[in-house]
Amino acid sequence: ARAALAALDPTRHTTIYLANPSIGVRGLYAQVVQALGGSPLFLMAAVVPQAAAALATEEDERGKRVVLVVDEAHLLSAEQLEAVRLLTNSEMDSKSSCCCLLLGQPTLRRRVKMGAFAAFDQRITLRYHLEGMDLAETQGYLEHHLKLAGRGDPLFADSAVALIQQTSRGIPRAVNNLAVQSLVATFAEGKGMVDEAAARAAVAEVTSD
Repeated sequence: ARAALAALDPTRHTTIYLANPSIGVRGLYAQVVQALGGSPLFLMAAVVPQAAAALATEEDERGKRVVLVVDEAHLLSAEQLEAVRLLTNSEMDSKSSCCCLLLGQPTLRRRVKMGAFAAFDQRITLRYHLEGMDLAETQGYLEHHLKLAGRGDPLFADSAVALIQQTSRGIPRAVNNLAVQSLVATFAEGKGMVDEAAARAAVAEVTSD
């Protein structure tokens, strides 16, 4: 998401990135106002139209489309989801005042399919489920991180990569955790290559209760 936002033309788009859903409903509106250069009003009844006005001003007066990104969106409350819907539901549906991108765990997709969120679900125009990386992608992912760290030669044996991919199901965050623990196990054994034994030690460490 950060890479995609960085690729947007800043003369045509204004991006707002909300990383923490625990800010509540007022906090969501307040962050929109702050991101657009305003000072949020205290009362909820006042900050809601203030946020809507700030979004409209950004497009009508500055000619910039607002892209609102909400991370960890599966943690949003029902009230916050309704707040997001209202932010994108201006001018009697003639147009939307901003483009909203929700990023979250698979539970988010199941939640918005519930009857209580029918109005919200109907406003979603594009959905995408990111699958876990396969073995080749996991190998490339590890190699990329190693190159960024200054290591150009192979450090993970094929058997170690296969075990990491199988255990993590190719989910990047899980791959990261297993790879780091594998490196720690390799260092503890005084070895120069992460082998299957080190990967198994990492799996035991990460999956233990």
